[in-house]
Amino acid sequence: MIEGSADAGPGVGDVDELTSAMLTASRLLVAVAARSLAAVEDAVTLPQFRLLVVLSSQGPAKLVTLAGLLDVNPSTALRMVDRLVASKLVDRRASPDSGREIRIELTAAGRAVVDQVTTRRRTDIAAIVARMPPGERRALVAALRAFAEAGGEPPVSAAVPLGWE
Repeated sequence: MIEGSADAGPGVGDVDELTSAMLTASRLLVAVAARSLAAVEDAVTLPQFRLLVVLSSQGPAKLVTLAGLLDVNPSTALRMVDRLVASKLVDRRASPDSGREIRIELTAAGRAVVDQVTTRRRTDIAAIVARMPPGERRALVAALRAFAEAGGEPPVSAAVPLGWE
């Protein structure tokens, strides 16, 4: 018997149905994310935007920390940071705790990129959600919170950017 198949036992078929629904919804969310990045695609790539979002939500960080949070090699993170420094979207600064430690931080221009993309993404998602019946919206909130919790994703407040985490 295949786990998740309709004949695997009571309630397991709904896992397949829910998985299919989530895959469909994720395609929609990827499309929304792509549209939100389109306005700044000359400035940043998706991986670079992810780095900006991490800095926006976590604050200044060491290169090795950024690499770990982005699940990339430190050399890859260094190349991304170099490009973002050249674009004036991030700065490298000496850590206040240690003069030998370099911290990467978002510039005002970098924050503006994150805010612009996030605002566009929030607007697009709100327009989609507004077309749903109110009862289904409430059910969706509960379901998505449970889904995020099961996946270990911390809750996002209205003030935190909706980047790719």
